[in-house]
Amino acid sequence: MKYIKSPFYLYPCVLILLAACNVPRRTTVQNEQALPATFNGHADTMTAADLPIQRFFPDSNLVRLIDIAVHNNPDMNIALQRVMAAKANIRYAQAALTPQLSIAASGGVERYGDYTMNGVGNFDTNLSGNISKDQHIPRPTTDVFLGLRSSWEIDVWGKLKQRKKAAVAHYFATEKGRQWVTTQLVATVAGLYYELLAQDDNMSIIGRNIQLQEKAYEMVQAQKEGGRATELAVQQFKGQLLHTKSFEFEIKQNITRIETQLNTLLGRFPQPVTRSRSILAQQMPQQLQAGVPSGLLARRSDIQQAEWELNASRANVEAARKAFLPSFTITPYAGVNAFTVSLLFKPGSLVFGLLGGLTAPIINRRQLKADYGVANAQQAGALYTYQKNILQAVSEVYTELQAVDNYRHLFELKEDEARALANAVTNANDLYATGAANYLEVVTAQKGLLDAELE
Repeated sequence: MKYIKSPFYLYPCVLILLAACNVPRRTTVQNEQALPATFNGHADTMTAADLPIQRFFPDSNLVRLIDIAVHNNPDMNIALQRVMAAKANIRYAQAALTPQLSIAASGGVERYGDYTMNGVGNFDTNLSGNISKDQHIPRPTTDVFLGLRSSWEIDVWGKLKQRKKAAVAHYFATEKGRQWVTTQLVATVAGLYYELLAQDDNMSIIGRNIQLQEKAYEMVQAQKEGGRATELAVQQFKGQLLHTKSFEFEIKQNITRIETQLNTLLGRFPQPVTRSRSILAQQMPQQLQAGVPSGLLARRSDIQQAEWELNASRANVEAARKAFLPSFTITPYAGVNAFTVSLLFKPGSLVFGLLGGLTAPIINRRQLKADYGVANAQQAGALYTYQKNILQAVSEVYTELQAVDNYRHLFELKEDEARALANAVTNANDLYATGAANYLEVVTAQKGLLDAELE
């Protein structure tokens, strides 16, 4: 029996090929963060998020401002461009899966030396009697090609598909990011609008208190002229009146500041903001229901954005792993090729061919390992961001639900306090007029009323 001997140099080639196919072990990160069952007992299934914006914000002026902001806000336009860029990146990743076809036109000239293989070969060929005049090789020799060239990397291991998957996930993440910008924009516009209404009410409160304090000031002046009050009492009433009047300009500046901020969000220059006249007349949903925490994940776009970014990072890790495997590439071409332009379009100049190649990374494996390490770190970072957003979202909802209940009770108490102090001011003025109370009691009562109404 006759054995076939293999050349010894094949063994190192096989070893190098096997080393090139060595792929790092897959690493995974687990999300072990458990959600609470309820928001401190708020386990309703119907949430405020189910309401259309016209029902959640019944003020038509506010709805109109929100609509302007959504269409004109600079941050919204920036977020939209990010979405467009991510969408274009999907097309880029998709193009890597399809053959690349290009028109090629190339030309060159070279003079071979007399003592080279090409020089001797061309000289000998021109002396042959088997070639025609058109086949004589000129010296120097030109080379002209015109045709189509193609290159196609066959995605055997799914590396390119993983890159496309990452691009798609990143696109959805940017879209959710745009939605989160919209959510924050709506909340900020509404907050500034209500703050503006509150400042308008503050102006009304200041106006009423100025009238009360002016009457008290006139009364104490009359009493001083009649010898029933001192100059100290007059100055106390005057100082309080001037202090209250100074609030008016402070509130006007606050209105200017809030209107400017609101106009900036709306993408326009400073101008008056059309609004309702009283914040106390605003109608809000009777009950703000939270739903269960798991429902929060389906609604909060910042959480959805983090989830899509996590999916994108996982796909990037897989693509980085598969980059260690060999790449299969085929490069077909077809066209016309000749050593003079005059012969380029003759039938004999027609050429075509198909080349195939297998390339495996050997020297640049350190770079691939670095890319793989970066992808793994980004995956872990994406997971921590996802967990952070969940924690922050649950904490925000829990805090605001408690605030709704606590501030409702606080508001009721402040209303009772303001009514009591209004009665106290009336009684203090009556008692002071009859001499049963001193001026400090009147001043204190007026100051307490002003503070309570503003709060």
